Amino acid sequence: MIGDLIQSLRPKQWIKNFFILAALIFDRQLSNFSALTRTIYGLIIFCMISSAVYLFNDIFDKDADAVHPIKRERPIASGRISIPVAAGVGILLAVISLFWSYQLSSAFMLICAFYLVINLLYSKWLKHVPIIDVMIIASGFVFRVAAGVTLIEVERFSPWLYVVTTLLALFIGFGKRRAELTLLTTDANNHRTVFEGYSIEFLDQLITIVSGTTIVAYSLYTFSAPNLPSNYSMMLTIPFVLYGIFRYLYLVKVKESGGEPEELVMKDRPLQISVFLWGLSILVIFYFS
Repeated sequence: MIGDLIQSLRPKQWIKNFFILAALIFDRQLSNFSALTRTIYGLIIFCMISSAVYLFNDIFDKDADAVHPIKRERPIASGRISIPVAAGVGILLAVISLFWSYQLSSAFMLICAFYLVINLLYSKWLKHVPIIDVMIIASGFVFRVAAGVTLIEVERFSPWLYVVTTLLALFIGFGKRRAELTLLTTDANNHRTVFEGYSIEFLDQLITIVSGTTIVAYSLYTFSAPNLPSNYSMMLTIPFVLYGIFRYLYLVKVKESGGEPEELVMKDRPLQISVFLWGLSILVIFYFS
């Protein structure tokens, strides 16, 4: 049961919580031991609270997941973990996370609490409302970035990054919906009512809009945000962002992947190389130029 419980915590999706590091990296405070320590603590807390959300989400979706071709293998949907056990662990993780987050910062605790409430509402009701469902998913990434800002004394963090984060999360979210709709085909509405409000054509239009605006927003950030290197060297990172977005589009539309975005990042080598080179170029420009 321990193995099944760990699976239900979805450690593969903890990769999303690394958005908390954005403030630390883009504010050039990686060498600040105090800021680094507080941010790592915040990262751990968000892993705990997001796992609590995943547990409650699986509880609410138990019946729907049981008839899903992939999700039916989840421990809660398959019955390998009982609902009382899952609920107990979820409540424990939530309480510990909120208590620990308050020790770091009251503002950080408020963001964690708001993230928890919004996602519980999403799991129970909002995931069934087209467009709103993906916007709630995107807000989770923004919460993570904002949480990182509350943990350190920010000097150079640009609001442009909130815009880029929002658009990128929408892009991934709509890609995820498209992959799910493609997988379930004509039976999609029986698995989740939100698919009644989507079609492949509509999702393709939304993906086109947010992918284009993501590229524009990031490009504007690289040469118009304050406190960036005066030689506009940040513009050198744009090709990596372009390729990453194009590669994700290829995986979603040609390979019909994307139902689990975190798995794409963990498995697709070209996408990994693009993200690695982007991150490396950021570190070189910010810390060694």
